[in-house]
Amino acid sequence: MTRIVVGPFNRVEGDLEVSLDLAAGRVQAAYVNSPLFRGFEQIMIGRAPLDALAIVPRICGICSVAQSAAAASALADAMGLAPTPNGLLARQLIQATENLADHLTHFYLFFMPDFARPAYAERPWHAAVARRFAALQGEAAADVLPARAGFLKLMGFLAGRWPHTLAIQPGGSTRAITPGERIRLLAQLREFRGFLEKRLFGDALAAVTRLASKDELLAWAAGRPADFPAFLAAATDLGLDKLGRAGDAFLSYGAYGLFPAGTWQAGAAGVFDPIAVDEDTTRAWLSNGRPRHPTQGETIVDADKDGAYTWCKAPRYAGQPFEVGAMARQVIAGHPLLLDMVRRDGGSVMARVVARLLELALVLPAMESWVHALQPGEAFCAHGAMPDEASGTGLVEAARGSLGHWLSIKRGRIERYQIIAPTTWNFSPRDGSEQPGPLEQALVGLPAGDGAPPTVQHVVRSFDPCMVCTVH
Repeated sequence: MTRIVVGPFNRVEGDLEVSLDLAAGRVQAAYVNSPLFRGFEQIMIGRAPLDALAIVPRICGICSVAQSAAAASALADAMGLAPTPNGLLARQLIQATENLADHLTHFYLFFMPDFARPAYAERPWHAAVARRFAALQGEAAADVLPARAGFLKLMGFLAGRWPHTLAIQPGGSTRAITPGERIRLLAQLREFRGFLEKRLFGDALAAVTRLASKDELLAWAAGRPADFPAFLAAATDLGLDKLGRAGDAFLSYGAYGLFPAGTWQAGAAGVFDPIAVDEDTTRAWLSNGRPRHPTQGETIVDADKDGAYTWCKAPRYAGQPFEVGAMARQVIAGHPLLLDMVRRDGGSVMARVVARLLELALVLPAMESWVHALQPGEAFCAHGAMPDEASGTGLVEAARGSLGHWLSIKRGRIERYQIIAPTTWNFSPRDGSEQPGPLEQALVGLPAGDGAPPTVQHVVRSFDPCMVCTVH
């Protein structure tokens, strides 16, 4: 048995290392290290509760809106405050804009450049894929960057700025939309739809959302001149539809009022119970103790701890590791395409990418309907008083999966603030029962080491790690 370290990874937000134990050129065990500690949970202690709205979005520049939304939801819960109808729609639009832009960025700029590697030079699709997606030089960047920039103009109307907006508040949004701005929002959405239908899918969004099985998906993609079909051809040729499977246990907090909260395990859907979440610190450089629910969680550094190998805690649901993300959302929502793919081949690299692109086709039309439902002139934000003693929970879905904030307030100040980010779920270490996290499971059995294809990189990138959120 030999051990190698893969990393640091490029095209990843933050630092990531993966240690692999190899035998006969195959991974026997994986250990995922989040090597950078940041300490946002400690920073929050003793501050005024509303300071969270300015501080926690700074955890990440990619998913700052998701952090804002989780903090605002936790504060609203503590205040007993419900957003106005306009405020709720505006928040959904802001969150969806960030998440869809993230899906697009992941596909074009983070994931697809790996297919342009020289290791695949003999594959029949390599020349076309390299011309289209090679990092820095591929022609796709010239298409996707203007489309992404145009789509993110929605943030100017809805949130004032991105990242780190202060528009999202416990009672909704401070940014009221005028009738003229609503027309411009619809125009930007229409322009982005045009890019998706022409360049990404090569078909109408409705046609993509109707695909109901893996066989239908591959038949639809065959010979179609667009970027998603190009990915499907390469991924099928490399067998990525059957690689990268973790435990096929999925969790979602529910998103936009469009996708439900729930769990899915062993082929059966379940109801999500927020009380069943806890965090284990056995293998983290943090003080040990029994697994704790985040309402009782602590983050106390123990940098010299024996047996630890990461700063990441190990979130567990009912004592088990669960995968989060777009694939989890769509399986739990019961979309027939993702259900078929997972039931046939498990949660694979291909299925994760398909789920993210499917969400582009599913959510953009919903965004158009939310813009139509806005009522200019009506309130966008409700107001309420912050109690001196309270607790609150904010559960949202970021692009990468389930994000939760838990806070308690005592004598008008934050007493405790705990966060579980999506990559904390997916890149978690072993727990006290030696259960590996989802990525650690997904890497077992893959080829690695000298002369191996970049399969490990494909699996890691299919989870789209955001390490700065993981080590908040």
